[in-house]
Amino acid sequence: MYLAALGLFIFEFASWPFDELSRRSDWGHASAARTGARDALQFTGPGDESVSIGGKLAPEVAGSFGAIDILRAMADEGDEYQFVLGTGDVWGGYVIVGLDERRKYMLVDGTPRLIDFTVDLKRAS
Repeated sequence: MYLAALGLFIFEFASWPFDELSRRSDWGHASAARTGARDALQFTGPGDESVSIGGKLAPEVAGSFGAIDILRAMADEGDEYQFVLGTGDVWGGYVIVGLDERRKYMLVDGTPRLIDFTVDLKRAS
């Protein structure tokens, strides 16, 4: 079982667990001014769609810091990846547009014991 997959990258408890998943969808509407009334709106189609995945990596408990490097390499390629939930729901093709990591509780050599992360995806198709 896995939480989700982005292409061949698997979000699972052993490698990259997340505890938050948000999805935003927008739709376009063009407006035309009218005298004495609200603007007229015309639906122009689907707009942007984005997904944000947040969680914590703590190798002593769950996750692997090496997974961050894999995800960064995928983002560097700029390719589109299918995003599929562990339930089997396919959300479509996404690109990685952001990766935020916050390192905490450093050991004496600078190794973090915990990394909070957020991965931002944007719908490509």
